[in-house]
Amino acid sequence: MGARIAAVDYFLPDAVLTNEDLSREFPEWSVEKISAKTGVDRRHISGPDEFSSDLAIAAGRALFASHDIDPQSIDYLIVCTQSPDYYLPSTACIVQDALGLPTSAGATDITLGCSGYIYGLGLAKGLIESGQAKRILVITADTYTKFINPADKSVRTIFGDGAAATLVTDDGAADSITAITYGTDGAGAKSLIVPNGGLRQGAAIQPKSDAVVRELESSGYDLYMDGPDIFNFTLRVVPGTVDEILAKAGAELDDIDLFVFHQANAFMLEHLRKKLGVPADRFFVSLAESGNTVSSTIPIALADAERTGALKPGMRVMLLGFGVGLSWGGLVATW
Repeated sequence: MGARIAAVDYFLPDAVLTNEDLSREFPEWSVEKISAKTGVDRRHISGPDEFSSDLAIAAGRALFASHDIDPQSIDYLIVCTQSPDYYLPSTACIVQDALGLPTSAGATDITLGCSGYIYGLGLAKGLIESGQAKRILVITADTYTKFINPADKSVRTIFGDGAAATLVTDDGAADSITAITYGTDGAGAKSLIVPNGGLRQGAAIQPKSDAVVRELESSGYDLYMDGPDIFNFTLRVVPGTVDEILAKAGAELDDIDLFVFHQANAFMLEHLRKKLGVPADRFFVSLAESGNTVSSTIPIALADAERTGALKPGMRVMLLGFGVGLSWGGLVATW
């Protein structure tokens, strides 16, 4: 008994924030500078009345339609989000009902960001291989832009909203999701944080930078990111994690047909590619039209890679997520 990724699709909100829009707001940053710095041309922004459950439902429906999947065939739902509609109930319960999944299906949330897709696949694999489920829907959905201070160009240029849906099934024999590797360093929690909005009001963990330092008028619910900290963390953990994944898979770098990493920003991805020595044609980048959608960047990239022909059946692909938490995880999947 083994788990495999059977289908992937995604949904992006209609509203779009372009580099031209941002350059008009921040004249000191040209369109070319924003594009060169981030690799992002457009970001999709959730509407005032559009929340993570709405994006998750739309992604699920897109997957069902594009791959002719019967909602009643799903026996477990995992929703990964760090921007849930409510404290309670879980977003997964809302999505289960809206998608018409059977009431016999399990449904749960996990709250992870950039590594969340890997964790969702790992949990799905465990549920299948322990005999608890056979057809699992893993949905990632985030609306980080609702946390962003409008005057904070450092994060407005990067993040977009979106959701992705993945069907993970029991393929009967082959072990198609392998070499799962996880990592956590909670000492870096304040490097990427929304300090207010939960039950603890921002006193215990303060971000390294605050609104006063950045000369912003804070709403009290801003997303703070220490870019240099996140960059240094990524360079510190990713190469070793790649080595660990390869060792678990019994593979060499050249045995991997395609590398799909968390689409943080183009500068970071290119730095990692060169550091790892991966040829450009085997390192897939797909964030120009959607930006950094946090937990959804990897499945969005997978769907785009499949549609463009960069990802074909039988390929071995390495997936690796890293970021907020601090948290990371990776695996090798046979497509």
